[in-house]
Amino acid sequence: MTDTTSEQTEHKLLDELYADFKDAGLIPLWTQVDDLMPMSPQPAAVPHLWRWAELLPIAQRSGELVPVGRGGERRAMALSNPGLPGRPYATATLWTAIQYLGPREVAPSHRHSQGAFRFVVEGEGVWTNVDGDAVAMRRGDLLLTPSWAFHEHQNVTDKPMAWLDGLDIPLVSQLDAGFFEFGSDELSTCETPERSRGERLWGHPGLRPIGQLDQPNSPLGAYRWEHTDAALTAQLELENEGVPGVLEPGHAGVRFSNPTTGKDALVTMRTEMRRLRAGTQTVPVRTVGSAVWQVFEGEAVAHVGDKVFEIAKGDLFVVPSWCEVSLSARTQVDLFRFSDEPVYEALGLARTARGEHK
Repeated sequence: MTDTTSEQTEHKLLDELYADFKDAGLIPLWTQVDDLMPMSPQPAAVPHLWRWAELLPIAQRSGELVPVGRGGERRAMALSNPGLPGRPYATATLWTAIQYLGPREVAPSHRHSQGAFRFVVEGEGVWTNVDGDAVAMRRGDLLLTPSWAFHEHQNVTDKPMAWLDGLDIPLVSQLDAGFFEFGSDELSTCETPERSRGERLWGHPGLRPIGQLDQPNSPLGAYRWEHTDAALTAQLELENEGVPGVLEPGHAGVRFSNPTTGKDALVTMRTEMRRLRAGTQTVPVRTVGSAVWQVFEGEAVAHVGDKVFEIAKGDLFVVPSWCEVSLSARTQVDLFRFSDEPVYEALGLARTARGEHK
């Protein structure tokens, strides 16, 4: 048998082997190893920027044309990452949307196994009722909707309001763990208190109700801007006095935590606020796990992978897993950040690297 004939026979046998693999529902590892075990994370999501000045007018138009209520449930416009075409996902694990509620409108009650939060860039006049506890939504506030909590929204003013929604929808979907249930068609409460019941019980710094047990998600449904602002201000003041506290020179940060455990406020998502002095340049960082950032106030330049974004109030940008990010503050800038890092930490897969990477 010639070498050519031998090679042809070998190719024929190999083709038959792969055909049998397919028929048997098998895939050989040696044809997949680069995709299954890359040298470093290779996220499908890509760095991307959404400008508030473009998002808000679209939300306003939606408010004029699209009703809110049973069926649609929420007037929410999800950010769709270009690397995940056709999917309403900011990253492979994080869902982000702009929700818009018109004057005197009500978004009906429901609950789901996905965890959620709301962050308010501007405006007020909406109360979100979480398991019957009426929570005011105001500028700079972080509002929580833990997994499986009934929630509804009511706008008690003659002005519309828009805010940022963040959920772990893609993660829960990938895990096949999603449940959804409609609540009552009637509001659980029409109250509009200055402070919710959860704040009255849990919103006292360093003071825990003795009669309450640990909870996986924070029982404090509202983290108010006045407290966040004061904490960030104090860090930078202490830096001026030579006292440790900031993340790095000119860079203050706080993490919203669960007062019963000290861990993240939500089990699957990390929520943080950062403040940079004007002129501050942060050290480049890579983190396993993805993040979404929103500018609350100020202007900066974000370097995300090979992309450079000029960012201002309300703008949102995505940092995929293991993608380098650094910030240059043109003015004092405040930024809200949320990520999926608690999931990676729980699984023992967390990793962070600081400094330049080639």
